[in-house]
Amino acid sequence: MRPDGTRHTLKDLYHENTAFDFLHRRWRWVLISGALLLISVAGFVIRDGLNLGLDFTGGTSWQLTVAKGQSTSTADIRALLEQEKVSDPKIVLLGAGGIRVETVTPTPDREQAVTDALAKYGRIQSASVSVSEVGPSWGEKVSREALIALMMFFVAIAFYLSLRFEFKMAVAAIVAVVHDIAITVGVYAVTGIEVTPATVIAFLTILGFSLYDTVVVFDKIRENEPQLNTVKGLTYTEMANQSLNQVLMRSLNTTFVALLPVTSLLVVGVGLEGALVLREFGLALFIGLIIGGYSSLFVATPILAAWKEREPRYRALAERSAQRSKRGEVPVGVGAGDAGSGPVAASVPTVGGPGPVIAPRPRQQKSKKKK
Repeated sequence: MRPDGTRHTLKDLYHENTAFDFLHRRWRWVLISGALLLISVAGFVIRDGLNLGLDFTGGTSWQLTVAKGQSTSTADIRALLEQEKVSDPKIVLLGAGGIRVETVTPTPDREQAVTDALAKYGRIQSASVSVSEVGPSWGEKVSREALIALMMFFVAIAFYLSLRFEFKMAVAAIVAVVHDIAITVGVYAVTGIEVTPATVIAFLTILGFSLYDTVVVFDKIRENEPQLNTVKGLTYTEMANQSLNQVLMRSLNTTFVALLPVTSLLVVGVGLEGALVLREFGLALFIGLIIGGYSSLFVATPILAAWKEREPRYRALAERSAQRSKRGEVPVGVGAGDAGSGPVAASVPTVGGPGPVIAPRPRQQKSKKKK
């Protein structure tokens, strides 16, 4: 809503001329993020962890494509494997007649028996069945190296952001990234979708996107910080809220453009072509991109604003602004548009207010000369 009570239009959003109140009601975003994290933790506990793929657990995988006209059924394949005494098999129908079966590594003679049984079921030659074995040590190595890479990423980002901005911004950005990864992993825990090395690559990609979006917001906040010394009655929270409005369209555009190819991957590759292997990579990216755009606006910046308001300087500004608000004084300064992009005509919002208030410019009355 605008200060005059009317609603924002798409034109206002496109021209970055909005005054949404993102930060004065932080409890909304706390509740949303808290609920998502709680669901993620619950899914992780109820499902007893993630559904790790063969590359992490180790075992044997059979993959084949049945002959044309041959129908495939998970129940039929499971019954066939039970006859071959295969314990707890994981069966995935890949689409277009593709079948993948994963289980613990059997003895060589049982492995060949399963291969022959699957070939007979698919009405193909045994040589057409692809068999691969993965030891559990390889999966442990991949997990350990991914964790080390993640820790190094956090250290490097904290160091870079501390130099580029400040330490508090670095901490807020890292908290937002952890928030994004936790929720994305939670979706995999709740749905039971298999986690593969491709999923880990998608997780690492999410880190970069989430961080990029947060840096864009923090760069605008740093650009607007000098207003705190020139605009009477402006608080850090109001300045940060103004900065969010100024980069809102850029953040939405970035997220939307990034989602387009990922959505095409899921709809065409997975939905139409049945390439379920792409689902493990595409779903992580799709969820992560949305959560990353959300966290830069509603997680990283609220944490930063709340932390900065505890500093004596900014706490004093907030107290003086509250006193002026009680007296009905309206601060005059820069508006919701980009700093320096237009005349200094609008004010920043007062504490708890919905947005900038346009200060009326006094009219100059022309003096009439007596004839």
